[in-house]
Amino acid sequence: MKKVTIQDIADALGISRNTVSKAINNSDGLADATRERILQKAVEMGYKQFSYFSAYSEFTGMAEGQSRTVPGFQGEIALLTAAFLTQSHFASTLLDKFQREMSQLGYTMNTHRVTEQNLQEMNLPLTFQRERVRAIICIEMFNYAYDEMVCSLGIPTLFIDGPVKRLGQSLPSDQLYMDNTTEITRFVNDMLRQGKKRIGFIGDYNHCQSFYERYTAFRCAMLMAGVPVDERFCICRNQLDAEAVEALANLEQLPDVFLCANDFVAGDVIRALYSIGKNVPEDVRILGFDDAPESRISRPALSTVHIHTQVMAFSAVQLLINRMKEPSLDYRTVHTQTDLILRESTVF
Repeated sequence: MKKVTIQDIADALGISRNTVSKAINNSDGLADATRERILQKAVEMGYKQFSYFSAYSEFTGMAEGQSRTVPGFQGEIALLTAAFLTQSHFASTLLDKFQREMSQLGYTMNTHRVTEQNLQEMNLPLTFQRERVRAIICIEMFNYAYDEMVCSLGIPTLFIDGPVKRLGQSLPSDQLYMDNTTEITRFVNDMLRQGKKRIGFIGDYNHCQSFYERYTAFRCAMLMAGVPVDERFCICRNQLDAEAVEALANLEQLPDVFLCANDFVAGDVIRALYSIGKNVPEDVRILGFDDAPESRISRPALSTVHIHTQVMAFSAVQLLINRMKEPSLDYRTVHTQTDLILRESTVF
């Protein structure tokens, strides 16, 4: 079977390749209706990022040339989160697409904020009405004991990211992640080939599974290349306080490169380096992760790893719908594609 390309989709719709690329990569500057039409065509043609979603038409009641059928109210999808999900968070665009797709199937989505008191007392938010909830989606829920309690409710549950599995434990639930390994490994090896062997990592790798996977990808790449990691260059913090900045300033030699757990950590690192008179990328190269909107407008523009949130949204729909239909299915862990984006913070 011939591999479907972006150009194939563009030709089928009579539009430019650049427009298709914007839709698939969730870039700005595209009307929602246009984006929707392109993504639907990508699903129909079996484009690589959507090939696993061949059952899309079954879920949406849509076949080529047909309009969507909107069923009656099917119940609530409860979003549980222990954080405030701002527009800069990778999940904001994911949830927007997820909610639109689930609404076409007759489901509503309501957000239930899990407070520190809920976590301590191991109870659900007061807004959570169990009799209405058909499925649960959890984002920024990294307390393992609390997550186990949620899983014990007997309601189909999907975690997008989750608590760290450092000791090998895994929740009895479907789990969805971005690929945290491939592009980190690629970047580390690219830096090593350029002679940049002093590479460090900044971020709390015990914070969540995604941070842990990014950290282990960095260490494994260094190990497999036979290059030792200087532990002074590994800082297990998500925020750089005055003490951490002072520790950076006191280093006899800075690393060539800092990999950061996400773009927001990277932003803190860049500011900290500037505060001690160091420049990026001249003195230290910086890589983030997530491709947050701020990464494109920061100075210097931040090299990062792009998450395909549209693809993650489709995956979330598939995982939850399948779980609701077949509760006895084995639990699945899915990683979706990511792409390395090089900008000014690593290139000069």
